[in-house]
Amino acid sequence: MLSNEKIMDLITQAQSGDIGAKEVLLTENLNLVRSIVHRFTNRGYEWDDLFQIGCMGMVKAIERFDLSFNVKFSTYAVPMIIGEIRRFIRDDNPIKVSRPIKDIAYKVHKVQEFLRGSLGHEPTIQEIAEKSELSTQEIISALDAMQPIVSLYEATTNNSGDQLLLLDQIASTNDEIDCLEKITLNEVIDRLSEKERYVIRMRFYEDKTQSEIANQIGLSQVQISRIEKQALKKIKNFL
Repeated sequence: MLSNEKIMDLITQAQSGDIGAKEVLLTENLNLVRSIVHRFTNRGYEWDDLFQIGCMGMVKAIERFDLSFNVKFSTYAVPMIIGEIRRFIRDDNPIKVSRPIKDIAYKVHKVQEFLRGSLGHEPTIQEIAEKSELSTQEIISALDAMQPIVSLYEATTNNSGDQLLLLDQIASTNDEIDCLEKITLNEVIDRLSEKERYVIRMRFYEDKTQSEIANQIGLSQVQISRIEKQALKKIKNFL
């Protein structure tokens, strides 16, 4: 552990252009970055990617730290690292949200955090609106727009504890059936095995869920899921 005086000295050197001093500070604070990154795991991002973003936040903290601050460098660096990671996650959203909406959502989250502490419970939309001076519609729209995207291939479990994909729980729509008909998949489907053809036709032509198909032919939903995936892979290769 570096002493506070040594840290201040290294920051002075780093801000004067000393790359070596900046690298020493970054290396000495990697455990701090790791501890913060662990807060953001299980959100669909690779740990290494978040760690790199966290290191960028640490570098920014080194470059921007005001030596006249009466606080420890780590106290200043933590919110800088957290902010950098949150900004990355927010901006990486595949559905692009306008900057004004993002600003409103950020303001709402800050007000939510404040009210949780002052009220001792999860604030209502009306309470947030009164504190933030925003309309309830603005708040709801901003929060809806910033909801994280859930992949259809995200793992879930059924009542029996079997691991399945979220996609497996959704019945096919008529639009999907029409799509299959438009691209004339009948010829390709005929090249599948009898069991694969049955599962594909039930899933995409008869609008059956995997559970319904499993009950009809006496197999488990997991087995139906495997058959479907294998059949779709074959169809893709044939096409």
